[in-house]
Amino acid sequence: MAEERSVSRIDELRQRIDDIDERLVELLSARASCALAIGHEKKLLGLEVYQPSREAEVIGHVQRINQGPLDNEAMKRLFERIIDEARRLERIADDKQDEEEAQPGDR
Repeated sequence: MAEERSVSRIDELRQRIDDIDERLVELLSARASCALAIGHEKKLLGLEVYQPSREAEVIGHVQRINQGPLDNEAMKRLFERIIDEARRLERIADDKQDEEEAQPGDR
């Protein structure tokens, strides 16, 4: 009986993780959309995609608000990856826009 209860509890916790993962995907996608919009604005202003001072601000912010159980170094690694992927998206969008502008289209 205790084993059934433990398995049931594990299943509940796994479902909770699945639900949280769904929210994380939604939030990461929303964040990526914002990063793409920022990338577009940067291009219009002639700014570089990579802005180390902003990256430091973001990492500092998440470390200040971090309450664990992940430590600040773990949070830093996670956000470095998130920021890296956002930069990659900005570059892809930038390259795509450059290609579209270089090719005469049927507009």
